[in-house]
Amino acid sequence: MSRIEIALFNYLSDNFGILLHDKHTKKTIAIDAGDAACYNKVLDKNGWHLSEIWVTHHHWDHTDGINSLYKRWNCKVIGPANNSTVPIAHLSQGLTEEDSFLFADSPVKILHTPGHTLDMINFYLPSENIFFSGDTLFSLGCGRVFEGDMETMYKSLNKISALPNKTIIYCSHEYTKANGKFALSVETQNKALISRIDEVEEMVAANKPTIPTNLELEKQTNPFLRTSSPLIREKFNLLNSSDIEVFSALRKAKDTF
Repeated sequence: MSRIEIALFNYLSDNFGILLHDKHTKKTIAIDAGDAACYNKVLDKNGWHLSEIWVTHHHWDHTDGINSLYKRWNCKVIGPANNSTVPIAHLSQGLTEEDSFLFADSPVKILHTPGHTLDMINFYLPSENIFFSGDTLFSLGCGRVFEGDMETMYKSLNKISALPNKTIIYCSHEYTKANGKFALSVETQNKALISRIDEVEEMVAANKPTIPTNLELEKQTNPFLRTSSPLIREKFNLLNSSDIEVFSALRKAKDTF
């Protein structure tokens, strides 16, 4: 049985906050920290002491709470070692893809997935089958390409796709319903996608989060992981084009959808 407890909660308009708690050592980790008040509320409710903040990238909605949380908890802040165009407050350890460490006696591996930002890193716990994808991969979607280029983002998503299908994915935003509308517009006959959208509608109506998702489901339903789909290629008149060209067409279409 896993000794890791996960608390998932909302902050701002559509961000997900995540806390990991080791039931043995009582160590607690925040994945990003965009709103200190929301993180503190969940910490206090559970009686947890914040030990570390694991930062995926420098965008304000993932970092604005760091100063206040650091001041209250004197917690360690770790995050990207390179390419942050805005400095990450109180960063005490910079991580690259070659790095790994332990949490709750489980290895934590770093994946560098640039595209949305150049500094984006993800945290992967292979023994727990858990992956924190930040703003790289969303349920039924992917992040906008702000600092990288289309090829960079495509390669980052391929890196995630190479993980085991059973990998449980926690992303950083509640975008699933909106992403589903776009996904269905480019692959109208995808039965797995239609079923997933029905499920999402029920979850949203019940005020339940649509994550975590899992990689197998995303490969069946997420258009950005389905660049080889004949239906998607036909939609964009790209039957004989490269996967990168199809991905680029998808991302540009989603940007204006």
